[in-house]
Amino acid sequence: MDWQGFARHMASMARDLLAEHTLDATLEQISRSAVELVEGCDASGILVLRGDRVTSLAPTDQFVTDSDHLQEALREGPCFDAARPDRPERVFRIPDLTAPPERWTRFVPRCRDLGVGSMMGFLLYTRDEELGALNMYSRKPGVFTEDSETAGWLLASHAAVAFATARTDEQMREAVATRHLIGEAMGILMGRHHVSEDQAFDLLRTRSQRTNTKLRDVARQICEAGGAES
Repeated sequence: MDWQGFARHMASMARDLLAEHTLDATLEQISRSAVELVEGCDASGILVLRGDRVTSLAPTDQFVTDSDHLQEALREGPCFDAARPDRPERVFRIPDLTAPPERWTRFVPRCRDLGVGSMMGFLLYTRDEELGALNMYSRKPGVFTEDSETAGWLLASHAAVAFATARTDEQMREAVATRHLIGEAMGILMGRHHVSEDQAFDLLRTRSQRTNTKLRDVARQICEAGGAES
């Protein structure tokens, strides 16, 4: 492993991640960086677990998504376990999927049928939250070594911070956009019904509760209709 070269590439990746402006672009850059920086990595992606439901983010190959869905269906697998907050382990590795499995006995043979030879999973976490798992795949068995695991873990540590920052930024942008949307809808209601600001908000909230629709979506409907349906 050329650790000096790896360090240079990691520094470049960190700068690239800071330059991304959206969450999706940040996650795609993380997945691409895994393929570029970790020796033997043919594909990568991020698995997010909510309860027992899996979401595949930024996969670089279709078999990454297929593997995620397989783990969801079987409720087992290295990436599935890495993303679970109730597990103390933060790194998982299957060096050779062609060997008889000692763990994840249902998942391993079916993942091998997808064309996977070896794989690793790394928990993405910061001091405040756990975000999911960064997963790396090779089509060849016996490719991922302890050095590969170390490189993957270093990349995952940087990726977790970038992921958390990008998600916070996106949430803030969505909050600002929602506030503007609600304000516009309230203005429409105030003008049409000659009500106060508080009364306009009450109209929004009542419609949201009555229709079991998010306040933001109710506001969007009113803005799109110009208040005609309010």
